Amino acid sequence: MTAPGACILGCAGLTLGRDEAAFFREADPWGFILFARNVADPGQISALTDDLRASVGRDAPIFIDQEGGRVARLGPPHWRVWMAPLDHVVAAGAGAARAMELRYRLIAAELRALGIDGNCAPTCDVATPETHPFLRNRCLGTEAAEVARLARAAAQGMLAGGVLPVLKHIPGHGRASADSHLGLPVVAADAETLWQSDFAPFAALRDMPIAMTAHVVYAALDPVLPATLSPAILRLIRGRMGYDGLIMSDDLSMKALRGGLGELATAALGAGCDLVLHCNGDRAEMAQVVAAAGRLGGAAAARAARALACRGAPDALDEGAALAELRALGHG
Repeated sequence: MTAPGACILGCAGLTLGRDEAAFFREADPWGFILFARNVADPGQISALTDDLRASVGRDAPIFIDQEGGRVARLGPPHWRVWMAPLDHVVAAGAGAARAMELRYRLIAAELRALGIDGNCAPTCDVATPETHPFLRNRCLGTEAAEVARLARAAAQGMLAGGVLPVLKHIPGHGRASADSHLGLPVVAADAETLWQSDFAPFAALRDMPIAMTAHVVYAALDPVLPATLSPAILRLIRGRMGYDGLIMSDDLSMKALRGGLGELATAALGAGCDLVLHCNGDRAEMAQVVAAAGRLGGAAAARAARALACRGAPDALDEGAALAELRALGHG
C-alpha cells in the first residue's frame, strides 16, 4: 500500500465534486481540514466527511478549528456557542481546569458526531502585553505553568471524546505583536526568556500527539527564518524541548510566509516538519503542495501512526451532567 502524502488539505465547498474527489484520490493527503465554507448543517458535514474519506479509501483524520469564541467553524443554530477561551478561564476561576476539560469534551462530542476527529486546539501560547488581539483571548492564561495545566485539561477532554488535539502554535506565538495571517511577526526576546515562558507549556505537553508550528521569527534563535521553516528551531523543539509528536505546519498560504507554495512545502519539510498544511482549497495551489510534499516516510510516518493510535473510541458521556457541572463552573 502506498504511503499517504505528507500534507493536510482543505476542500472547496459544501460538497465534494467528482473532479475534486479524483484530485484527492491521486494526491492522497494524510488528512483534511474543514472551514466555515464547508459547513452548513450536520447532515451535510457528515456526508462531506464520508466523501473525503472515500476519496482516499481509508479512515483519514479530518480536522477543524473549533476553539470556541472567535475561532469556531461550527456555530448556531446547530452547535453551541462558547465564550473565548481566556474569558472562560477567568469566569471559571479556581475550577478552570475542570471547565476546560468539560468544555472540550463537549466540543469533541459535537465533532465526532459529524465525522471530525481532530481539533486544532488548545492554544498553548502564553498571553503577554505584546500579544496581538487576533490571538490574545484565544490563549488560556498569562503564566506558563497555568497555561500548561489548562491546556492539558483541554487536550484530555478531547482525547476522551475520541478527537486528536493539536497544540498550537509551537514553540510559542504569544509574544508576537503581529498577526501571522497578515505578515511575519518577529519576536526579539532573549532565548532564556523564551524557554522559561513562551516555550514552557509545549515542553510540559511534549507527550501530546500533534502540534502545529508558529509562523514567527525568534531572533535570538534564528534571525531570518520563522519556526515553520527553521531547521535550527525544529531541532530545538525535538531536542531541548523533547517533543517527539507529529509536527504539522500552520497554513502555508498565510501571508507570514513568502514564496511559492511548492517552495514553502519543501522548506517546511526540510526544516523538520512532518506534514504541511494547506487550507484554502485552491486546486492549483494544492497541486503545488502535493507535488513538493511527496509521501510520508521514516520517522514522520512513525509519528503519524502514533498520533492516529491516540484516536480512540469516545468514553461514555452524560451530556446533561457535563453541561450542568460546566454551568456551575462558569457557563462558558
